[in-house]
Amino acid sequence: MRLAHSFLFCCLFTLGYAQTYPYRETIAKLCSPEFAGRGYVNDGRILAANLIAAEFHKIGLKPFHKNYQQLFSFPVQTFPGACTIALGNDTLQPGIDYLVDPASAGAVPQNYQLVYCNAATLYRSVNAFKPCPKDRLLVVKTSGFGGDTNKVMQTRLKELQQFAATIELTTTKLTWSVSQTALPYPAFIALKDKFENKPNSAFVHLESSYIPKFTSSNVIGYLPAAQNAKKKPYLVITAHYDHLGKMGKDTYFPGANDNASGVGMLLFLAKELSLQRNPDYNYVFMAFGGEEAGLVGSNYFVNHPLFKLSQIRFLLNTDIMGSGEEGITVVNATLFKSEFDRLVEMNKDGNFLTQVKSRGPAANSDHYFFTEKGVPAFFVYTMGPNKHYHDIHDKAEELSYAAFEPLAKLLLGFMRSF
Repeated sequence: MRLAHSFLFCCLFTLGYAQTYPYRETIAKLCSPEFAGRGYVNDGRILAANLIAAEFHKIGLKPFHKNYQQLFSFPVQTFPGACTIALGNDTLQPGIDYLVDPASAGAVPQNYQLVYCNAATLYRSVNAFKPCPKDRLLVVKTSGFGGDTNKVMQTRLKELQQFAATIELTTTKLTWSVSQTALPYPAFIALKDKFENKPNSAFVHLESSYIPKFTSSNVIGYLPAAQNAKKKPYLVITAHYDHLGKMGKDTYFPGANDNASGVGMLLFLAKELSLQRNPDYNYVFMAFGGEEAGLVGSNYFVNHPLFKLSQIRFLLNTDIMGSGEEGITVVNATLFKSEFDRLVEMNKDGNFLTQVKSRGPAANSDHYFFTEKGVPAFFVYTMGPNKHYHDIHDKAEELSYAAFEPLAKLLLGFMRSF
């Protein structure tokens, strides 16, 4: 009966819903240069957290304490200044031709002699490359050998990085991340074709700054149950707002699909549920910081909860919401089969998405630590042709929003079905 009421809700919502999604401007703003990739340089994460808190206030969400933000800290390596690699007259483009290893040490401006490591020698041991003068940059190919050999070469690269500056050559897509540790020497990854002619030297300059206690925050608001709210169960919707930030002064990672789009979905669901929801539940909305650094914000919350985790009836984590041409994937579907079957049935009845795909548990977003604590949870992400992930091309204008509105309707129906 509850499911039938939920579906009727979705139908009414479909009829009354305007086709222009109200938070697209917010998503675009989060991806703008002003927000510096919502990372670890130029206070981008502070601007993002404050914007979300202001939206929570507009919607009418209540903070658990005096404000919406739960502070925490963690170590992080950052790159706030110079970021240059030049091969003669050819200055490589950061984010397009190469990336800085997220844990790289800085490099004073100087010319390095390039030493191309023989694959067979390196496969056996790194000893042939010791000691390495400080004006040498070891060039290492780590792919194209076959699965097991590739793994060995990756291991050797990590060993080299402990006593020498390195540059890894790859033929795969450049994908950046965040590191909580710092290497003792500079390290880079570059596209192999930029080194096809085997240049003899490279000019390198990289500024890095290791921050032992970088401060971030989770942004949390809620809609209380009608009566005896503290004793009532909770329904929770989450999304992380942070991204990778900047790699040097001029290169930033916008993070549109990952995960400004999820923040937009979070805000819209909060707005709609503030207008119509089950009064017997508390609805909590959490925008986590530090996800890209290792699910730091969500891990902090489960260890410093603002309410009992045992009171959570279900948690829905939204990440990568900007496409959907090929439907959605639901992580933890195999763990919570009855809820997954309900979601599939609702999608079938409403004809919202082309596919609702099942996936087992995975430690790939902020749902993970909640699940580890026994909280039933789904992580939902869209699938489609947009493959801009952790790169400089993940921009707001690249989002298709192909299934944004239908997915919003499905998720609203699902959260109202409890």
